[in-house]
Amino acid sequence: MLEVGIVGGTGYTGVELLGILALHPHVRIRTVTSRGDAGKTVAEIYPNLLGAVDAQFVEPSVEALAGCDVVFFATPNGTAMRMTPELLARGSRVIDLAADFRLRDPKVWATWYGEPHACPELLTEAVYGLPELHRRQLGSARLVACPGCYPTSVQLGLLPLVEAGAVRLDRLIADVKSGVSGAGRKKEIPLLMSETGESFKAYSVPRHRHWPEIVQGLEQVAGTAVGLTFVPHLVPMIRGIHATLYADLQDPSIDVQRLYEHRYADEPLVDVLPPGAHPDTRNVRGSNRCQLAVHRPHGRPEAVVVLSVIDNLVKGAAGQAIQNMNLMFGIEETTGLWQLPVLP
Repeated sequence: MLEVGIVGGTGYTGVELLGILALHPHVRIRTVTSRGDAGKTVAEIYPNLLGAVDAQFVEPSVEALAGCDVVFFATPNGTAMRMTPELLARGSRVIDLAADFRLRDPKVWATWYGEPHACPELLTEAVYGLPELHRRQLGSARLVACPGCYPTSVQLGLLPLVEAGAVRLDRLIADVKSGVSGAGRKKEIPLLMSETGESFKAYSVPRHRHWPEIVQGLEQVAGTAVGLTFVPHLVPMIRGIHATLYADLQDPSIDVQRLYEHRYADEPLVDVLPPGAHPDTRNVRGSNRCQLAVHRPHGRPEAVVVLSVIDNLVKGAAGQAIQNMNLMFGIEETTGLWQLPVLP
């Protein structure tokens, strides 16, 4: 039985972790931290977990987490990197759901996140937790950087094309829409449903922090530079991500549908839909699945459009983190992750 700790248990990602881990057959939730709610029970803050999680929130500290086999950080950027070195030294493994260990170059990290990295020596050790790409490395990892929700949808959508050298790498486009929970559980007027409802907008068009993460991943696969235009959008729904991905084929005669079906044939949590399909975000709501559909639009024989949908809080965060945990500890990869999508 794995002893598990969660740092930052009161955010949307934290409660998603708690809900999935509570039903995981190989896990005992040992420690859950929160600065603002220390002393309260988890069920006081999240009554949906009443009877499933009996833990009490405590102040975050290395001492409180001592003895945990694995510690999840569901915290703002810049938190995990300050506690991880000592946790690793004490024998715990760490899965960070924020961005502290996603970028391998500390100078690039500082440029995009506005401060020096607290433990740059660990950046090269951290395994990027996209199981469909790094499954083998995850088995021996002490430290895992769980991908962001946007990067998960974009990389899974483009991976087969980039791996096969099937597209021009200098003109990739990712047009991606996210529900408001992707911004986290915080008091900001632009994120209120009365502000986002009946509206739709792009944001951070000149630069978004997930751009270097996506490019780093694609360049690692391609072995060369990648030109990516990434534009995120906010849509008036609570959860879900829809990525519409555009690329130009090197050879228009390639069977793109077959390429995707072959690449993901053995991936238990990625579905390649039949030709002509248009996946809805509700198809994956509450599940750890990614659904993909491939299209060849009329008028440009070299063009390919990939549609990629995930739940940003599950496959884009908590579910993928638990998928990584399973691989790290030799547990069957999909254990605890067979939740069916919620409809309607």
